[in-house]
Amino acid sequence: MGLRLPQASRAERYFNFSDFVFEINKFKKLNRKTKVITTFAVLNGYIMKIISVRECPEYMEPAIKFFQQTWKSASPHIYDNCIRHAITSDNPLPQWYLLENQKQIIGCAGLITNDFISRMDLYPWICALYIEKDHRGKSLGALLMEKAKDDARKAGFSHAYLCTDHIGYYEKFGFRYIGQGYHPWNEESRIYAIAL
Repeated sequence: MGLRLPQASRAERYFNFSDFVFEINKFKKLNRKTKVITTFAVLNGYIMKIISVRECPEYMEPAIKFFQQTWKSASPHIYDNCIRHAITSDNPLPQWYLLENQKQIIGCAGLITNDFISRMDLYPWICALYIEKDHRGKSLGALLMEKAKDDARKAGFSHAYLCTDHIGYYEKFGFRYIGQGYHPWNEESRIYAIAL
C-alpha cells in the first residue's frame, strides 16, 4: 500500500459505545506548503481521509456538489450558499465535512447552529450525515461524527445534538434521546444529545 501508519495512542484507538466497539487509528499529516493538517483514519481496515471544507477550501466545489446530490430534498441553493460562506466565517459554525476513500468522496456531514428544528436553544447540531450505500455497515459515519464532536469541543461547546427518524443507530455511538422537535414543514423528529 505504501502508506506508513503511525501507532496511535491507546486513547485514540478504541471507542466503546454501549455494546458496540470498534478500533480506529487516527493520524495527521501536515502539508508544509499550505500548513493544513489533514486527518486520516484507519477504521476496520479502511483508510479514510476526513476533510474539513473550511480547512481545505479546495474541496468547496466537490463538497457543494456532493451535498446537493445527496440531499436532493433541500434547495440546491442552501448548501451552495452555506458552504461558500462557511469557509470564510469568523464564527466556529457552520462546519462541513467530507469522507474520502481512495480519492472518492463517500460521505458527508455538517456541524451547524440549527437543523431546521424548533429547539433553537440547543446547539451545535450534527447534520446531513450520509455514507454511500456501498460503504455502509462499516461504522464509517463514526469518523464524521467524531470530527464534528472534536470541532464542537474545541469551539467550547459541552454537548452536540442531532435530529433524526432513525432509532437504534445513534445510540450505538453514545447519543441519548432527549425528546421530540418540530420542523417548519409540519413534521417532527427525534432529538438526540451527546456530552462532549
